[in-house]
Amino acid sequence: MKFKMAEKSLFAVLLRSPWWVSFLVVGVIALAAGALLPREYAYVGAVGTLPIFVVGCIAAWRQLRAPSPAKVEEMLGAINSMPWRTFCDALEAAWVRDGCTVEKPRSGPVDLRVAKGGQATLVSAKRWKAATHGVEPMRELQAAMQAQGASAGIYVMTQGQLSDNARLFARDNGITVLQGPGVAALLLAKD
Repeated sequence: MKFKMAEKSLFAVLLRSPWWVSFLVVGVIALAAGALLPREYAYVGAVGTLPIFVVGCIAAWRQLRAPSPAKVEEMLGAINSMPWRTFCDALEAAWVRDGCTVEKPRSGPVDLRVAKGGQATLVSAKRWKAATHGVEPMRELQAAMQAQGASAGIYVMTQGQLSDNARLFARDNGITVLQGPGVAALLLAKD
């Protein structure tokens, strides 16, 4: 069974926030515990901040390893000037670096089949530079997911807008939308 953290939980919010926010919360709670609890129990309140401290360490580690905004912008510029075959090869190389096996189907809405740990994910990336991304490519990807028994799908886009209907359809059908900065971070990621 795979556990997934609730998107709006305190820990999820702290993981998405700058690392120092977690440490600030730890400091505030520790100071409040020292000020409001009897002296013999104040350390218990301070020790209770340990999970938030660990989340802060994880956030700091992730943010330290993340590419800089300048590198992301540079990569987005490079991506948007790439021809389709080069872009597809770059995506394939990024997932292979991550320990996945990647296949290129011959035709259809699926551009890559990425597998890791027995879980198959279908990737649709041909419209990565489209101005508007509607629900139709999502429907095609979802139909391919059902036909091939894939557990998930990824729709790749670096430019343009995703329609509200497409966003809802993706959310309801297990399709992750990988947008500009996410695509750049995937291509920039090292082991």
